[in-house]
Amino acid sequence: MTEKINHPQHYGGDTTYEAIKVIEAWKLGFCLGNCVKYICRAGKKEDAETLDDLKKALWYLNREVVRLEANEHLVDSHRSRLRDHHRRPGRPGSL
Repeated sequence: MTEKINHPQHYGGDTTYEAIKVIEAWKLGFCLGNCVKYICRAGKKEDAETLDDLKKALWYLNREVVRLEANEHLVDSHRSRLRDHHRRPGRPGSL
């Protein structure tokens, strides 16, 4: 009987490269972890289409990219406000 709960074969079985072990070792977080999970299992799980798993992986990857871009925009905006604050007339080092 194959293991369905603890170490399912479609996630690599009980090996060094089992999806959950890689995700935890690399501290990938939710979206990137799911991306890796779906790539690892693509074409290996019964009744699951390879293309569906790859589309799911892409969905999670896109979500992570959007999140990082939004964070980058917030950081850039904050830096700009700080720079403007320090350039106000009458402040030491202002223009």
